[in-house]
Amino acid sequence: MFTKFQNHILSRFPFLEDKKLFLAVSGGLDSMVLVHLLKQLPYEIAVLHCNFQLRGLESFGDQNFIQEFCDQNKIPVFTTQFDTEAFAKDYKLSTQVAARELRYSWFYELLDTENFDYILTAHHADDNLETFIINLTRGTGLEGLTGIPEQNDRIIRPFLPFSREEILQYAQENNIEWREDSSNASNKYLRNKIRHDLVPVLKEINPNFLSAFQKTQSYLQESQEMIEDASIMIYQQVAKEAGDDIHFDLNQLKKLPNYKSYLYQWFNEFGFLAWNDIYDLVDGQSGKQVLSAEFRLLKNRDTLILSPLQEIVETEEFQINENDTEVNFPLNLKLCQVDDISIVSNKVIFVDAEKIQFPLVLRKWKDGDVFHPFGMHGKSKKVSKLFKDEKLSLIEKEKTWILYSNDQIVWVVGIRQDDRFRIENNTNKIIKIELQ
Repeated sequence: MFTKFQNHILSRFPFLEDKKLFLAVSGGLDSMVLVHLLKQLPYEIAVLHCNFQLRGLESFGDQNFIQEFCDQNKIPVFTTQFDTEAFAKDYKLSTQVAARELRYSWFYELLDTENFDYILTAHHADDNLETFIINLTRGTGLEGLTGIPEQNDRIIRPFLPFSREEILQYAQENNIEWREDSSNASNKYLRNKIRHDLVPVLKEINPNFLSAFQKTQSYLQESQEMIEDASIMIYQQVAKEAGDDIHFDLNQLKKLPNYKSYLYQWFNEFGFLAWNDIYDLVDGQSGKQVLSAEFRLLKNRDTLILSPLQEIVETEEFQINENDTEVNFPLNLKLCQVDDISIVSNKVIFVDAEKIQFPLVLRKWKDGDVFHPFGMHGKSKKVSKLFKDEKLSLIEKEKTWILYSNDQIVWVVGIRQDDRFRIENNTNKIIKIELQ
């Protein structure tokens, strides 16, 4: 196994040369074999161990075992302890999910503070099979069937081609000591139930089942890569990025025979789960939206707009004082006195300084806001009606700021100036306000 492992590392992960590597070690069979193998190769390694305090004295026994092993072999070791059950309760997570969150958060923190490059874990082929079955039972797309990735950011899993049987045989041949996790014998967890009850039956049906499964997963990964390539090409045809937002042309999208698959590929990474609701948006009423934890997908006429969720604080106000020449938040505005007016546009207005009262105020529009559109000579209009006429989406409305003088609208910023502050023939002092 050593030669096979060495060749695998060199061929699949040549970039690890001269890098500093953390090894995630529980004290069990797989991770202790990982340490034994890496110790024989020319890499700078250190061990990470998490004590989740889930098995009483046994958990501390694992920690002491690893500490003693590393001391004897002169391997740097970092250990930590978590109150996993309290964390799971506080954040309403399962114990396993809580442990994973705590573990990887600590891993990435140490990568930065200790200036290491990668973390290697001991996930192997049997783990991959169990993950496949778990995802299959819960319902998943193709991506969920491609298994555990061999690299995920700075996490490397070099044992994925190796079976639990190979790892055990190597450990026995090299007299490697390890700790048995008593919880692995229990069928309390779904993974253990699959490991103990289902996988043995599959291997009994086909003694080469694990090898056949690895071939199948290789084919699935190739199919997934082909789908990703196709989704990129279609994305370039139907999507247009505008700042933080992405606009998807529904007329172009609906010409595709299987557009739902592309929607899944594009939006899955943004945390969306309500797929039927997303598919219904395509033919849904304008203004409907679907939310994930951090993003919103909005139907706006013939467009789907993907945008990050932003906390809207409608009561928040920002003052602009008389001596201010530049504003950097929440918008970038420049104010200056000029002798005459140049071209007026949506991003530049000129106002009579004697008509405005400082401090000016920037805030979000409110329902019922009324202004006098520039050029309409005294006629009033609701801001909401202006938005409708301009065909602004809900997202665009929420991003719009209003400039006020003594509670009167001076400018619907970037859209329309108010006529009451316009330059007259008798104007003595002109202020130019420009949106950068």
